[in-house]
Amino acid sequence: MTVHQDAVDRYFAAWNAAGPKELEKAVAAAFTEDATYTDPLADVRGHDGLAAAISGAQGQFPGFGFVLTGTPDAHHRLVRFTWDLVSRADGSAPAAGFDVITLAEDGRISSVSGFLDRLPGA
Repeated sequence: MTVHQDAVDRYFAAWNAAGPKELEKAVAAAFTEDATYTDPLADVRGHDGLAAAISGAQGQFPGFGFVLTGTPDAHHRLVRFTWDLVSRADGSAPAAGFDVITLAEDGRISSVSGFLDRLPGA
């Protein structure tokens, strides 16, 4: 497994973590301590900010999970990939987007720039 794919896998593990303890461990495994996450709805830094943003999304969309779509595209320390937010009940996907992550030397994510392609009510 490449360092790029491993980072993407850990990213989705964080976004799909079940419960506070699992989320805390997943965020620490995926992101550097001072990592930033910026999208049209959030601009946070650090593990606490990331965990709060992820918990907020999970609270807004209970019963949904983030799913990688397509194949990540990567070079150097950059990776871009697309995702859908999918209902575990009926497979509907009300939200979709793409993210660009930057990797630190240790392979964890140091920054995320997120873009929303589809959002409910938009």
